[in-house]
Amino acid sequence: MAKYLLLKHYRGAPTEPDFVPMDRWTPDEVDAHIQYMRDFAAKLESTGEYVDGQALAEEGTWVRSGGEGRPPVTDGPFAETKDLIAGWMVIDVDSYERALALAGELSAAPGAGGRPIREWLELRPFMSPPPTVTE
Repeated sequence: MAKYLLLKHYRGAPTEPDFVPMDRWTPDEVDAHIQYMRDFAAKLESTGEYVDGQALAEEGTWVRSGGEGRPPVTDGPFAETKDLIAGWMVIDVDSYERALALAGELSAAPGAGGRPIREWLELRPFMSPPPTVTE
């Protein structure tokens, strides 16, 4: 089994010509989209492939060390908008091909008018642990 991170971005990837942003969907369209995500996660839970997932708010704070005795929180610099993450899901699957298939399925979540939004998802494998050397 290999773990993969599926990242949903707020914006930045190419979109379909008739794409309607979520902030212009009806409440029923938003509910249908969220229900699709829940149903997708439940399906993966039943196969043992779901690890975790969360939606994220748009706002956030960049944090770094300010040095000894200095406050660590800053509010910039900000990432480019293409880097803002809307949510994530961790899956644990048998192969890269399975991860691709699931990402494609998740990309088809409904949007405006109930049409699949065909959004771009970023698929990232978890780093494997370094090999253990025994003598």
